[in-house]
Amino acid sequence: MSLPHAILTALLEKPSSGLELTRRFDRSIGYFWSASHQQIYRELGKLERAGQIRALPSEQPARGQKKEYEVLPAGREALSAWVDRSEDPKQVRDPLLLRMRAAAVVGASGLDAELRRHLGLHHRQLAEYLEIEERDFPPERNSEEDRLRHLVLRGGIDLENFWIGWLTRALAHDEEPAPSGG
Repeated sequence: MSLPHAILTALLEKPSSGLELTRRFDRSIGYFWSASHQQIYRELGKLERAGQIRALPSEQPARGQKKEYEVLPAGREALSAWVDRSEDPKQVRDPLLLRMRAAAVVGASGLDAELRRHLGLHHRQLAEYLEIEERDFPPERNSEEDRLRHLVLRGGIDLENFWIGWLTRALAHDEEPAPSGG
């Protein structure tokens, strides 16, 4: 996925200013595709120059006024073409996994503390996702849009459960006595 597609998706859901997009990325889209304030504004400019979005007319003078953007037909077409494209899964690039591999070579001092810290982070993220699920996806919400959004959230929940299980096993293994050589 690329940032322009995430922005087009967000703007199709609701026309927004750059600041509003940044806030929405912090609250929802950012859980699976993060972007900084600067990246979002840079991409908005590119999308506008490409004729895929436009700033909505403002009732007040534009100087100092935040621009609110909407998606143009070319942007919707670009997003639809991207959705229809096939793409292979991305390889996992996680610094913790690389540190564990390095620890096998240089020693694992401090690794347990880092594993426990990550475990706590994943527990907190899972709790946040479950809270969002309870709040935003009651059983009576079953439109196709809601179903797809809920599936994305369920993917995040499943990933957090994976990491919690994996880290728990990694820590349990570290706490087992080393096998005696004989």
